[in-house]
Amino acid sequence: MTNQKINDTTLFKEKKNSVQRQTFGTLLNYDPIILNNQDEGNNNYNSDNNNNNNSSPCRKSSSAPSVPMSTAATDSGNTSPYFMSPWNQPSPYSKSPWSTHQQPIDDHRYDVAYEQAPAGLVGSIVREEGHIYSLATSGGFLYTGSDSKNIRVWKNFKDFSGFKSNSGLVKAIVILGDKIFTGHQDGKIRVWKFCGSNKKNAYKRVGSLPTTRDYLKCSINPKSYVEVRRNRNMPWIRHYDTVSCLSVDAERGLLYSGSWDKTLKVWRLSDSKCIESINAHDDAVNSVVVGFDGLVFTGSADGTVKAWRRELVGKSTKHVLVHTLLEQENAVTSLAVNLEAGMLYAGSSDGLVNFWEREKNSISYGGVLRGHKLAVLSVAVAGNLVLSGSADKSICVWRREEGGIHLCVSVLTGHNGPVKCLAVEADFDDDDESAEKGGNQRWIVYSGSLDKSVKVWRVSENAPSLK
Repeated sequence: MTNQKINDTTLFKEKKNSVQRQTFGTLLNYDPIILNNQDEGNNNYNSDNNNNNNSSPCRKSSSAPSVPMSTAATDSGNTSPYFMSPWNQPSPYSKSPWSTHQQPIDDHRYDVAYEQAPAGLVGSIVREEGHIYSLATSGGFLYTGSDSKNIRVWKNFKDFSGFKSNSGLVKAIVILGDKIFTGHQDGKIRVWKFCGSNKKNAYKRVGSLPTTRDYLKCSINPKSYVEVRRNRNMPWIRHYDTVSCLSVDAERGLLYSGSWDKTLKVWRLSDSKCIESINAHDDAVNSVVVGFDGLVFTGSADGTVKAWRRELVGKSTKHVLVHTLLEQENAVTSLAVNLEAGMLYAGSSDGLVNFWEREKNSISYGGVLRGHKLAVLSVAVAGNLVLSGSADKSICVWRREEGGIHLCVSVLTGHNGPVKCLAVEADFDDDDESAEKGGNQRWIVYSGSLDKSVKVWRVSENAPSLK
């Protein structure tokens, strides 16, 4: 690999077929750092903004190993504690071109190219400052969130646009239509709208959750206050700690937000109102996903995975706890759902990925995937593939076979820090007809890391399994 410095931006040129099929990634030791709280401020995207310090307490979880019911696929290494590593080095982002290998990009600022490969590393986005905490992809756009307070937008391997909020690191991004919802360290959910192809004014902020009007209305009602800490009360409609995860139920028009304040909140998108707040867990809510059969799943640092369903209770509709699917000492860090197959996957701080299968009237435990030496920090699903990113710097790619068997088909290495988030989209360069006929469906995988980079991979559902 060669690199050169141009205008404070490091360009990395990847070697052809640079995927290393190691059995496991190398060990990583990261010390958590405590952040300082940040006052809120919102501006349009500006790459010349000043540095600010952020903060929020680090979450700790037990490192005692759990004993899963069964195993699948490859053997695992040693279990380890959950490493959550917020950082106190926020800064505005700088221009950072892609390093790729397909056709050259028609732009004099991007002297890079990339080459079609059947599988493996496509390229990287490398930033001088800013650890990547969240990713989302939709409509050909890639959205990246970091501790620099900015959400950056990429299209066709180019820096397309961006927008920012002086609220600290961006922990979660979800997209519904032309709306982008971002979860922030200050406990707010900000709403942005795509306004067109004009790069400078492509996105504008259209509100936040809760709305200022609803928050003020709630604040003057003493009955709206709940105790959030000892000797501290706040209106129930707002998260008082970091918004760590978001998920959208497009069919019902609902947005779910999980927070380090241990609550799950439900927002009605038609009028931006918080319609329910659930004391869901005994510790930080790390992940929430809208599932199958009307279920919503949450995973927490208290070591549990819970299933909720919206039901009629008396004269009102509320979410009720249906199942507690997992109880362990290790923190649950991430969840992913395969809606078509009725599968739920949960990554945890012991380096394991537990999974469940839908049956006629219940959910049954399917087994566990062992492939990492350190904590699993992110899980994603693409067709019959399951991807798990870990603090050991690697990404394991699993293929689900008939009978609930999962085979490890690849171990993607190349990051120099924990893989914090994953996003997946179909490989549009692939032959759609061959995929429909049961051919080789391929996917583009984006991985964000605390090494300040986003890497782009191509994976195939028909890849041979690792022996």
